[in-house]
Parts: sequence; structure tokens; C-alpha cells
Amino acid sequence: MAPPPTTVGAAELIISYLEAIGVDYIFGVPGGAIEPLYNAMAVSARRQGLRPIVARHEAGAAFMADGYARETGKIGVCCATSGPGATNLITGVACAYDNGVPMLVITGQPSLPVFGKGALQESACTGVNTVGMFSHCTRYNTLVSHVEQLETKLVQALMRASQAPHGPVHLSIPLDLLKGTVEQRLSPRELHNLMRKPSLLDEDMVHTLFMSVQDAQRVALIIGGDCGEAIEAIIHFAEMTNSCFVTTPDAKGLINPHHRLYRGVFGFAGHTSANETLNDNVDLILAIGTSLGEWTSGAWSNSVLNHKLVHIDATDEHLRHSPMARQHVRGRIRTVFERLLDLMHIEQEALGMPWAPAVGGIAMKSAVTLREPEKLQSDAKPIKPQRLMVELSKRFPPTTRFLADAGNATAWAIHYLESRNNRRLGLVPPAGETQTHQAWSGERRHDHAGWLRVLMDFAPMGWAIGAAVGVARGKPDCPVVCITGDGSYLMNGQEITVAAQEGLTVIFVILNDSALGMVKHGQRLAGAERIAFELPTVNYALMAEAMGIPGHVIEGPEDFDRLNMTEILTRPGPTLLDIRIDGEEVPPMSLRMQTLEGST
Repeated sequence: MAPPPTTVGAAELIISYLEAIGVDYIFGVPGGAIEPLYNAMAVSARRQGLRPIVARHEAGAAFMADGYARETGKIGVCCATSGPGATNLITGVACAYDNGVPMLVITGQPSLPVFGKGALQESACTGVNTVGMFSHCTRYNTLVSHVEQLETKLVQALMRASQAPHGPVHLSIPLDLLKGTVEQRLSPRELHNLMRKPSLLDEDMVHTLFMSVQDAQRVALIIGGDCGEAIEAIIHFAEMTNSCFVTTPDAKGLINPHHRLYRGVFGFAGHTSANETLNDNVDLILAIGTSLGEWTSGAWSNSVLNHKLVHIDATDEHLRHSPMARQHVRGRIRTVFERLLDLMHIEQEALGMPWAPAVGGIAMKSAVTLREPEKLQSDAKPIKPQRLMVELSKRFPPTTRFLADAGNATAWAIHYLESRNNRRLGLVPPAGETQTHQAWSGERRHDHAGWLRVLMDFAPMGWAIGAAVGVARGKPDCPVVCITGDGSYLMNGQEITVAAQEGLTVIFVILNDSALGMVKHGQRLAGAERIAFELPTVNYALMAEAMGIPGHVIEGPEDFDRLNMTEILTRPGPTLLDIRIDGEEVPPMSLRMQTLEGST
């Protein structure tokens, strides 16, 4: 028999449910219409529970919730007051929507009785309708109009955010309802059961895929950004079949770039070796956990979007982008590959010999082809962006999380940045244990988000600045490096003070060329008028020092030798590196220019 419901405050109910699912922080900016939620957070913080992180702008709060969700695998939570507080969130929420990041967004409203009376910052249907605005960038969006709705709508929102396709959900709650009381009917265990990820699998489709792999002579994999929890099984599959793999730009951080089968990034800022791999007499291409949008499909390249393609994904939204594919395999990606590996091991045991690999020699070709490799060792001043990526790659430890902001920072990082982590990704069975299903399946904790995070869709400038704070708050024992441009920093750089206040080891690397770099180079490559890209010459290191944050100016490679990296990496707070880059170096952005010019 179920226990009788407990009466609690509405704001307390929200906080208790978030605590129950493991949320540690709410990122936001307080205000009158949302104050009861902050009162409940204060009570929670005193008992060592959930606590608030105060952003400097609501968009920054949404970016922080985004980074926290990517790092922890939990739902990121952000909140704002009514009116402009809510509208300031929208860019960050839209970014999470387009990039499939689970997020709970809570905004306030004036009390219900004053709706339609011209209340300050009213944002219901009789004011500036923020609920209507959020309908275009959320997976679930509602105004709580009666306190009795709160529990049901909160649970529905949490369930929707945690299920594929992932994304933000929004609750708009009037002030008087947040101050009210509500009956709590669900226990934490029941809430966990409702939010459990299903291991969906189409058994017939997996068997068909297995037979296609058996018949193929050469298989190539495109590993997408949604493969985090499945990456070990996918790499194990690649090794069993001796299949080369490439990644989409947002999946580069999931793999070891030194793996013998890795052939680079396919898509925006990618490598010619990746394109060559997909065109090297391959008769089966598995695109896994990717939307196959502009930046992840090589601008809808015919090398991928053809009848050789098998598209494996958990969401119909992604599968709808590949109607020409030979086969669609729907299901939770990890479950699909665990089952596929099961079938391969069963076949292997039945034959009494190892799985027959693909045609020999495919893995012997050169690994990754870089553009302008001679500039990787350039000692020129100002520093070449290519050389900068080398310095960042070698000077930060393997546990570092890198985030590259929208713009040139993304292009340089995707093409040139590497991780020092040389470990083999793919499980090695313990001594004496055969490499069976038990050796690599089941729940295990590993890094689902990877060492590099970039945006593939929507891509607002300044995202990485807030997201880096969220990542660091979710994983405080690892250094976080935010690679951003001076244009992005001038938009959202104030969020560095949140890292300082929270004592987070975040290194903000500013590519300082006194320009909106992607605009400048885009105009030049397109033969357009060169206008409106100039930015003022700013010493960002001095700006940081004015905030009590160490700042350093880097003009050439030798300046890195003067940095005390041990101090930077152990300091409980941020450091800013003002990197004076060679602004004449053109980033690898030709694919974007091709799309803008309409020649896809």
C-alpha cells in the first residue's frame, strides 16, 4: 500500500526532486518572481544539498547548465525571473535544443491574479509571451496555472529531458504558486524508475546489419557526437573488423587520436584523410550517433549520403536526414553495438577462429593528414594558431577538458588540437578472461563527453565561456581549457568571475587578433566587401587582473616556457591567457564557405 502524500512547499518540491535525481547545482540569476526557488535552495545548501551558482547574465547561466549536463550526464538546470530574465535565457536554451543537451529551464511569472493588469515583467499570454517564445526551442514547454499541476508537469518535464531526442524543457511558474503548497506523491525511487533510459533494440535490424558486415570487404565508421556511452563497444567493433573510423567534429573528443585505425575528422574543419577513407573502395559505411547535418556530413557529401550507408541512431530526427541509406538501425546505440558484438562472438566461437577481418592493408595507410603541417613548428611572432594548438596539446595533462568556442577557435581546435591521452580506447579484458560480452558490456563509468567539446548546431558566440564553468563545476578535479575568440570574450567574458568566485581551475585562452576572425576570413574568401569585422586592441590580461585573476600575454611560442604550469593547473581559480595570434592565418573553413556560396 502506497504511503499517503506529503504536503510540502511548491519550491521545496522542485528542489527535492532535483536532489533525488542527483542534480548538484542550479545556474541562474535571482529575481523577485523566482525568489521562492532561491529560498528553497538556501535551505538545501545548509544541509549540504543542491545550491545555486549565480551567473552574470542569464544566457551564461544556460551555457553553464549546458556544460554541466555534458560533463556529468545529468540534467542541467537553469532558472531566471520573469520578463527579460526569461528572454535572456533563450539563446542558451536554443543552443541546447539544437545540440540535444538535456536541460530543465525554470522561469518565474508575476502572481496569477495580476495577469493582464500590466504587472511588471509579466510574461504570460497577456504580456510578453515567453512561454510562446520557448515553444520553438524546447522539447516540453508549459505554464503551471494551478499548483495541483506542478508535480505532474515537473515529472513530465524531467522524463522528456532525459529521453531521446534529448533537449531542454521549460516550466513557467507564477510567484503565488511557487509560494504555495503541494502534495508530493512520488518517492525518489519511483522518480528514478520513470527516468530510466530504455535499452531499445530492433533485433531484426541488428541481424540484418550483422549480415551486411559479414558480406562487406571494407567497412568504415563515422562516429558521431552521440556515441559517448557506446564508444568502447564501437571501438571494439572497429578492431574486430579492422575497420578504419573517422569522427564528426563533435565526436573527436571521444576517441584516442593516436589509435591505429583513426583517420581524422570528417566534416567542418576536417582532414583529407577522412574523406579519402570514405572513398577508398569502402562498400559499407556505418554512420553512428550523428545528425548528418551540415557540419557532420561534410555539407551533405555524396561520399556518405549514398546506398553504402547504414545510419545507426536512437532518434528518428537524425534518421530522417538519410532517406537514401541502405538501412536504418533504430535503438540505443550502446545496446545496438553490444548486441552486434554478441552476434560476432557467437559466430567466432562457432567457427573456432577469430572473426575474419576486412581486407588486409586498409589500416596500414597514413593516419591523419593535416593542412599546412609545416606551421605546427613555426617560431613566428605573433604566434601561428596552428602552433598554438600544438602548445595547448602538449602542455595540459590527459585529464584536461577542452572547449572550443564558435568561430575560428572551433576550426583550429577540430583540425589541430590533440589529447595527450594515449590509452587504448576499447576494453582490454582482465588477465585470464576471454573477450566476451561480459568483458565489455554492462553499466560502467567512463567519460561520455570526451576531452574536446564543440558545437555543431546553432553555435552562439561565447557558449564555451559559460559552458567551461559548468564543466568545471561538474568535474572540479580536472583542468578545463576554454578556447575562445576576442569577439566572443567581449560578449560573455564576464562569466570568468563566476569561475573565480567558485574557485574553479579554468584556463581561458583568448585568440586575440582584434577582429571577428571568421567574419574577416569569410569576407576575404568570398570576395565580399571587407567591413565591420574590426575590434579594438584590448589587453585582456589586464582586464583579468582587474578582477583579481592572473593574466598573461603570449606573443610567441617561447612565452609558454615562462608560464608556471604547475601553479596554473593547481590554482583554485581561473587563469587568462591573452594569445596574440597571427590574424592572417586562414582557418580550415572551406566547407562552410562552400555552403554559404550554395555549391553543396
